[in-house]
Amino acid sequence: MTTTRVSGTMVRRLLVVVGGIWSAVLLQQCATQPAAAPEPAKNAWVADVKPTLTIRELMTHFIDPTADFVFDAVVYDSSTTGTNHTVPVSDDDWAKVERGAWQLAESANLLMIPRQAEPPNTPGVALRPGERAPELSGAEIEAKIDADRAKWNRHADALRVASLKAIEIVKARNPDGIFDAGTEIDRACESCHLEYWYPGDRAAVVADQEKKVTFDPPKK
Repeated sequence: MTTTRVSGTMVRRLLVVVGGIWSAVLLQQCATQPAAAPEPAKNAWVADVKPTLTIRELMTHFIDPTADFVFDAVVYDSSTTGTNHTVPVSDDDWAKVERGAWQLAESANLLMIPRQAEPPNTPGVALRPGERAPELSGAEIEAKIDADRAKWNRHADALRVASLKAIEIVKARNPDGIFDAGTEIDRACESCHLEYWYPGDRAAVVADQEKKVTFDPPKK
């Protein structure tokens, strides 16, 4: 049997060759595999939400005039000469009511976005000594909301639910139903106002509601 002796120099050369081949393989794998994209930060969208209106401005310029699309759609005017009523007739009439209801439903999400209650430096009401302010200040409203934001969100969601009901009634072309839907939307708004806007008037408002006679729209 012939024995081949391998010198140290040959071993070193062999290791260099093997090492070079292995490095080439690793470089090829790195070149063919794209780098993993960084994982997006959770809730990154929150940083992009920049409210442009305060709660009071949102009510004044968006929610209140939008609600009139529903409130004014069906009107019963009773007098000594009889009852006159206005109802949606054309497709355009109904589309206007539906548009208002959709906008009100979406406004509930706008209300849930944290924002200031009123513009900075909003002047308060001049009061005599001992007189109670008719409304809460912006700072007081914000404090109540921050103390229990889940409660605030439930009030906003009540507006969304009532508005979605109005949309279903529009699709059914039910004028009397729109009258009732407007009442439910109004109650959702008033419930929130009595909690955050003028809570001191709650007893008087409830007493006034109990005195009113429920009006049933005339049946055809």
